[in-house]
Amino acid sequence: MRDLIITIFILGAVPFSFRRPFLGLLVFSLLAYMRLQDLAWGFAAVQRWSLLITVVSLLGYVADRYRAYPVLNMRTLLLIGMVLQVGVGLFFAVGDAPVDYDGYVEYVKIIFIALFTTAVVRTQSQLRILVWVIALSMGFHGAKNGVAAVIKMGNLFIDHGPGGLIRDNNDFALAIAMTVPWIYYLAKSEKNPVLTKVMYAIVPLCGLTVISTRSRGGTLSLALAALIIIWRSRNRVMGLIVGISAVALVTVIAPSEYKERLSTIQSYDKDGSAMGRLRAWGVAMRMIDAHPVFGVGFNRFALNHLDFQPNPTEGERAGGKALVAHNSYFQIWAESGTPAFAMYMALIFATFWDIWRVRWRAKRLYVDSWILSYCSMFEASLATFALGSVFLNRAAFDLVYHLFAIVIVFGILARKQMTEDEERIRLGRKGQGQSSGDPLLDAGLAVSQASARPKFRRVALGS
Repeated sequence: MRDLIITIFILGAVPFSFRRPFLGLLVFSLLAYMRLQDLAWGFAAVQRWSLLITVVSLLGYVADRYRAYPVLNMRTLLLIGMVLQVGVGLFFAVGDAPVDYDGYVEYVKIIFIALFTTAVVRTQSQLRILVWVIALSMGFHGAKNGVAAVIKMGNLFIDHGPGGLIRDNNDFALAIAMTVPWIYYLAKSEKNPVLTKVMYAIVPLCGLTVISTRSRGGTLSLALAALIIIWRSRNRVMGLIVGISAVALVTVIAPSEYKERLSTIQSYDKDGSAMGRLRAWGVAMRMIDAHPVFGVGFNRFALNHLDFQPNPTEGERAGGKALVAHNSYFQIWAESGTPAFAMYMALIFATFWDIWRVRWRAKRLYVDSWILSYCSMFEASLATFALGSVFLNRAAFDLVYHLFAIVIVFGILARKQMTEDEERIRLGRKGQGQSSGDPLLDAGLAVSQASARPKFRRVALGS
């Protein structure tokens, strides 16, 4: 029955995806982040629904006479540059094993969706809908597994995620940790009180899900997300109290094996997993030194691991261990070369910089705004990934590339909104304090006349 329902839903979405490519992007996001197809157990679970929706949406986009083109700026050029660099590197792959063309095609699809997002998301309403779809898609798994953890009194162990790029439990923990700021700030900006309470309830459930994966990297990432939320809150003291209370509660109810696993962070030299990561990082550095321009090839770290490990263990020789970089930055540097690594880091820093510039301008203009909430949301989510990827192979993580694109669109729409509001305030001042007939504008003028830093209160996005 599940297979039939999912198949009818996806096939029914095909004509709408062609007619409105933005709807196709939403359906693709459901398939990518909610893993809708993985909720089935039969024929629907093995179909390439994402490819179908992508092709149909692209055809609809090309057929649209009024289509907008993808945003062309430094960050989209960096995305294109990374695809080209990694692609050229395929011809310089080290080793005799076949080149991973299928994996590269998947990577191209990730970048394509990011660029496609900048083309079809052009309004505040579209941005809001896309953000909600992604947040609720990931929040669904966070809430479902969190409820299971509550039922089992914290004794739940999640050894894998729903599927795709979040099948590994560590990757799943990182994705849920990245989603927590989305859920929190969307709840903060939502006007419907019932929906707000539901969203706030999902936040701790997501936290329980991360804990249930027993992922140390996921736990550190979740802690960073919480710290940024507290730092950006208006009442930091209350936020710290809530945060300390949550830590105390986790300490009391968490399973002993989870607490023992976390304790190994302080004694990494005695932990086999941590030492394995340090050995893998050393291998990566030797790969970088030997092949600095194109690396050893896309997804070829494991294939060349032993050639760059002077003292392999018995487990490594036998192939019994996951011979991966255990670090997204070393992974992309060792496999794709210094240019790809430089572009990747530039993407991360440029995205942070854009968020901070938008916030700086918005804080001078608004008392409260969807723009400020989204700045904190994207900042916390990206920082969570930046920390978590230190411990994981997530250089091709689709959620972060999608986040790059969403921030590009957000920056454009936020600046447009702020420019319009600044102009309205300027025109209002010329009226010498007379009522404009717009209560929002009058409220902004009243504050701006009483302060050297004009602020303008806006309602939440999409209200």
